[in-house]
Order: sequence, then structure tokens, then C-alpha cells
Amino acid sequence: MTDAVLAAGRRYLPRGWAHFGLQLAIWFGFLTLYEVARGVADRDPSQAIANGVRVINFEQNAAGLYELTLQRIVDSSRTFERLASWTYWLSELAGVGLSLLSVHLRRNDFFPRFRNTIILANLIGLVGYVLLPTAPPRMFPDSGFADTLAQLGGLNHGSGLIELASNQYAAMPSLHAADALIVGIVLVTVSRRWWSRVLWALWPAWVWFCVMATGNHFWLDVVAGIGVAIVALLAVYGPRLGPTAPAA
Repeated sequence: MTDAVLAAGRRYLPRGWAHFGLQLAIWFGFLTLYEVARGVADRDPSQAIANGVRVINFEQNAAGLYELTLQRIVDSSRTFERLASWTYWLSELAGVGLSLLSVHLRRNDFFPRFRNTIILANLIGLVGYVLLPTAPPRMFPDSGFADTLAQLGGLNHGSGLIELASNQYAAMPSLHAADALIVGIVLVTVSRRWWSRVLWALWPAWVWFCVMATGNHFWLDVVAGIGVAIVALLAVYGPRLGPTAPAA
């Protein structure tokens, strides 16, 4: 049995079980840090609500609450609503995790900088959550916002599963938006098939649409998330994307 496991590692893991274990430790170490930061941010819900009101006022004065229009679009179709809600729920941890795993296994020379960019963007986002906790649009029904995730039956923001796995006051910046842009750019770079590159090129815009249409992020959060992604990409990759030598 042990020999079979070792052989599988040599066959499928580019740098063996030890290196794969290190990557898992790095990733789950970051998730632990996220939970600590979430606990800090969740201690002051009144400040998060006040910051959410400030975002609403800014958007109304700047360009309007376009998120309401997007919500009406998904409200027009039950299927569309479910698709947008599931995209919001799965695109972050599951989507990012599977993207990292895919690049690690199939294009390992691209993996280290991809991993580092995701981690850097999320660390920047965590600082924002601690210093500027912000309530999402769905917490402001008086302004016309709705929580479309609540339409998925038992899976809603009041359920124990989502309360355990999410920061209720982590709207600014949108890490959904940041990570989707990073994943889209890197996967376009590493994909070999033209249709795959097209799909990954569209991925960020679809996620941005979903996080706003489901009432989980303001457009200002998305803009801030895009800025975080650009900073992280420039910090890790410099002027261009490209393969990197194997690293830990």
C-alpha cells in the first residue's frame, strides 16, 4: 500500500508528496490567519454598518447604485438567480483552491507565483477587513437590496455553515473580485486550448456580476478588489506574466 502511494506521488505530483504537503500547509495556514482576522473584524458590527452606509452614500453621489439593476436582472429568472448565488458561494475557496491545484499538477512552473499572488492579495484584503469592516449590500434592505443566497433553501447567511465559513463584514475590498481577476489572468496564460482561454478571460466579469447581483458586494468593493489584484500581480510578476523556476 505504501509503495502504491509513493508511486502515485511520483506519477501525478510534479515534485512529490513532501512538496505537495508543504503547499497544503501554506494554504491552510493562510485560512487559519483568515479566521483570526475575521474574528477581529466581527467584533464591531456597528462600525461595519456605518461603513456600509458611507459606501451607499458615496455610490449614490458618484454614479448610482448599479447593484440594484443587477439584482433585478437575476430576479427575473429562478435559474439565473441560482447560478449567480452558487457562483458567489463556490468561486472563492472552492474555485481558487481547484485552480491552484490544477496549475500545481499540470503547469507547475507557473504555480509558485500564482500561489504567491493569491496569498498576497488576500493578505492585503485581510488588512482591509480589520481596519475597515464593511457590511455588504444585503444588510441594507431599506435601500432596496436583497440576499439572493437566501433563495437557495437552507443555504443562507444565517445558516451555521455559512456563518462558520464566511466573514459577515468583509465587503471592502472584494476578495471575490480580486481572486477572480488573478485566476482569470493566470489561467488564460497557462491554458493551451483557445476555448479554455476564452472562458477564463470571461471568468472575472462573471464573478464580479454575481457578487453584486447577489447583494454581497457593492461596485465600490469590486473596484477596490480589482485594485488589490493589480497591486498583487505587479508585486509578484513585475511587468509581465510568465513561467517561473520551481520554488518552495
